[in-house]
Amino acid sequence: MKRLESQEDYLEKILQISQKKEVVHAVDIAREMSFSKPSVSIAMNKLKEQGYIEINDKGDISLTQSGLLIAEKTLEKHIILTKMLMYLGVDEKTAMEDACKLEHDISDKAWESIKKHWNQK
Repeated sequence: MKRLESQEDYLEKILQISQKKEVVHAVDIAREMSFSKPSVSIAMNKLKEQGYIEINDKGDISLTQSGLLIAEKTLEKHIILTKMLMYLGVDEKTAMEDACKLEHDISDKAWESIKKHWNQK
């Protein structure tokens, strides 16, 4: 089953926040993504049902192993695609926005070729 772009965005954001803070809460995600707390709560429940995150009784959100793998892959794509676009002369803001769009739609085959080429630079 293909994951939705929004699921990947949430998982990526949880990973990014967890790299800055010891614990992640829904309010952190809402603030970082400029979404309402109720929208984030609904999304977190779906991600939990799908086995991508765990939420303890204090509301701490953590990625499961499968959620972490998706988040890391999505973040890696975002970083490399942003750098690649900037290398090609795209301004940073546009590069970041376009990388976010591209990271979800690029095929695994094309991604592996881009990653291999970029890492040889």
